Amino acid sequence: MDFRYAEFDAAAAGREQLLRQLRKLFHHLLLQTGGDVDEALRWLARIAERYGLFRGGVDLEAFRKWLEGQEAIRRTPAGFQLTGRGERAIRRESLDAIFASLASGGAGEHRVAAPGAGVERLPETRPYRFGDPLSLIDTTSTLKNALRRSGLGNVEVGEEDLEVFETEHLSSCATVLLVDVSHSMILYGEDRITPAKRVAIALCELIRTRYPKDRLHVVTFGDEAQEVPLESLTYLTVGPYHTNTRAGLLLAQELLRKSRQANRQIFMVTDGKPSALTERNGTIYKNPFGLDRRIVAKTLEEAEACRRKGIPITTFMLTDDPVLVEFVEEFTQVGRGRAYYSRADRLGSFLFVDYLRNRRRPVR
Repeated sequence: MDFRYAEFDAAAAGREQLLRQLRKLFHHLLLQTGGDVDEALRWLARIAERYGLFRGGVDLEAFRKWLEGQEAIRRTPAGFQLTGRGERAIRRESLDAIFASLASGGAGEHRVAAPGAGVERLPETRPYRFGDPLSLIDTTSTLKNALRRSGLGNVEVGEEDLEVFETEHLSSCATVLLVDVSHSMILYGEDRITPAKRVAIALCELIRTRYPKDRLHVVTFGDEAQEVPLESLTYLTVGPYHTNTRAGLLLAQELLRKSRQANRQIFMVTDGKPSALTERNGTIYKNPFGLDRRIVAKTLEEAEACRRKGIPITTFMLTDDPVLVEFVEEFTQVGRGRAYYSRADRLGSFLFVDYLRNRRRPVR
């Protein structure tokens, strides 16, 4: 084997490291600007100028050309746009950032407590049953059974002697992630939509790469609820909307009803109380002041419906307002689900820890 040695170029290595650090900041700005590359670059230039981030021959033009060379962005008549490779880079980085915040040992493999059909052998064995794969036969235990039954003189292996290894049951799950896109997600100068989007993007990448048999739907809810393509998560923005939580729950139940997975669950990321309701004639009743008991009652009815269908709801509340906490506690009690009260910068950690742990339940 031939080895080639070259002098280490510290300047080039430092430049590459700076470019990668700028890319992380650029990705964060992209999430804040709804995927607008030109606006994100303008914000990057302002931040870099203020804090002296550009150095060593790296300026905005050099960074932009580097992104083009990485095929992360492309020039169009309307300006720069993200490429498919650029979108994948954001998903991978979001996933890495989420898991970097988890405690060690928190990852899972979708294993459940009950043995069953699976791909990983367990040390435990059981008697052979018709239809078991022959590759799972434990020859040592089988021969011991035959010797115990027939003795050393004339060893004959019968069907009653066969032992097979148990396998670990690997489950699949259908998940609906409800993301609040009401105006309160950016109200009072507090950005809650960006970390919520980062979590949704990371969850999408996790399922795509590690759990391909799972199903993930993303539903946004403001005045109304709608399913959004997973590829458009980077471009989500909030609007001048109220919070129609009931509409989101109704759509989530419909999507889960059509799924073939035995396990079904809903994750809801929100920072506000339900303040809107879709009437039977299609009009939207709105009341942003306090907790409207009619809106609350209809929302709690859907939590109860989910409980009856065996669909757990995990709510991630991005506020500690006492009135809203009281509502979430009532909502969680009715639905017999879970609730987390967290800061926006801790949302990803809580969500992913719960997702992986929730998969370890027996499938009957």
